[in-house]
Amino acid sequence: MKKLFAIVALAAVCSFGATSSVIAQEDIAEAPDTTALDSAAVDSAAEEAPAPVAPVVEEENEGIFKTLKTKYIEGDAGFMSLVAIALVLGLALCIERIVYLTLAQINTRKFTSELAELVEKGKVADALEKAKNTRGPVAQVSRKALECLDSTDRNDIGTIERTINMEAEVQGSYLEENCSWITLFIAMAPSLGFLGTVIGMVMAFDDIQRAGDISPTVVAGGMKVALITTIFGIIVALILQLFYNYILSKVEALTGNMEEAAQDLLVMCVKSDKCKK
Repeated sequence: MKKLFAIVALAAVCSFGATSSVIAQEDIAEAPDTTALDSAAVDSAAEEAPAPVAPVVEEENEGIFKTLKTKYIEGDAGFMSLVAIALVLGLALCIERIVYLTLAQINTRKFTSELAELVEKGKVADALEKAKNTRGPVAQVSRKALECLDSTDRNDIGTIERTINMEAEVQGSYLEENCSWITLFIAMAPSLGFLGTVIGMVMAFDDIQRAGDISPTVVAGGMKVALITTIFGIIVALILQLFYNYILSKVEALTGNMEEAAQDLLVMCVKSDKCKK
């Protein structure tokens, strides 16, 4: 599953860049023909001042993605690839977490109320089967509690409470899985950008040493690499941080649902005739 999301994210990034390039070329090809003047005037204008039109049209139709691609290459494509890899892997992990957490969400109050009705009627086996067939951490916690309630040696309230707490901790760790890797890529992206800044400064000083002169033309190349890598690193970190905060909000919501369900489960088990008080 995780490999699939990583491959999909990588393919999406590659195809997105290719698509933007094709769109830019189509826009250039479909540009309106401005040569409606008579042939004599066009020939005389071409002889007096031969100005190429194609570069102007390309510059006007240059999109933001083509500009980013150009800046990416100018910032040293070999080094900027590390920042791009951090972005792709981070986005793949974010997408995997978002899909997992979305599928884990259920209507907690409705689910626990249905279980309580079954348990109140003495249909603990049916309630246990319903919990097994429902996805999500709340259903897993409920399943463990109902398994204890349906047994003959673990149906006391103390054992049920400990089982609920232990299973809630396990499910909480599942919810936060791979979040540490996302934070790693968030920290790596600007760090790689700052590393590019240092490398660009070293390149600038090397150029000054070779030229023996401190002029804007000499140091422009190294300074450009330094600034571009820093910008891209910060942009990648910001993008991943937005996804990470969204993931944390979903984790907190599911954790709150588990806590609410745990209280309802304890009350439900205490009211059951099968629970040893």
